[in-house]
Amino acid sequence: MVERLAGKRALVTGAGQGIGRAVAAAFAEEGAIVAATSRTREKMDALVSAHETITALEMDVTDADAVKAVFEQAGPVDILVNCAGWVHNGTILECDEEGWARSLDQNATACFRTMKAALPGMLARGSGAIVNVASVASSVTGVANRAAYGASKAALVGLSKAVARDFIGKGIRCNVLAPGTTQSPSLTERIEATDDPDATRAAFIARQPMGRLGTIEEMAAACVYLASEESAFMTGTVLVVDGGQTL
Repeated sequence: MVERLAGKRALVTGAGQGIGRAVAAAFAEEGAIVAATSRTREKMDALVSAHETITALEMDVTDADAVKAVFEQAGPVDILVNCAGWVHNGTILECDEEGWARSLDQNATACFRTMKAALPGMLARGSGAIVNVASVASSVTGVANRAAYGASKAALVGLSKAVARDFIGKGIRCNVLAPGTTQSPSLTERIEATDDPDATRAAFIARQPMGRLGTIEEMAAACVYLASEESAFMTGTVLVVDGGQTL
């Protein structure tokens, strides 16, 4: 079996659970040396135990100093995957200044910080792949009760395209993964917090014409593709994996 990321050094944010955790595991299985980061170090213990090429580092992506320190500790990376994020639920009328600011900071500005930290090393080597995990709730489409979230993910799409354009001639690729509704611990928590979890889950499933939720493994597989040489002719692309939600 050919390991598509053999010898590559990768840093993955949001690796404590969900898509980020699945991405870190998939990268390790494809031969990458992975720095898995999360705000909560303990969430990654099992991940590290299962994969000898994964190192866990505690990092709050909303803390600029912490981001800088972790990248100095991790050293130059060949691949950066931004998976950390936060979902605000509600229309614009239900979003206060704090919710708006947190959405932009965690979903867009955090990626600004990590990309600024990773790019100098990539430029020095003349190669690098960045994968930013956004959402179909962005510039792709409008989704009900996702005003702040959709706006922040649209900002991430725009930032990703700008990075792709600015460094296209220097060996750097920057692409976006836009998942549809994906089964994850975060989604489960949001479903269980509603008055009628069964009805809420059914509504989430109904978004996809395929009649099911996406899996974190499917999203991780898409990230492997975007990070590997298989997608070497792609940059500035938004790869939609959504079960037909936006057809």
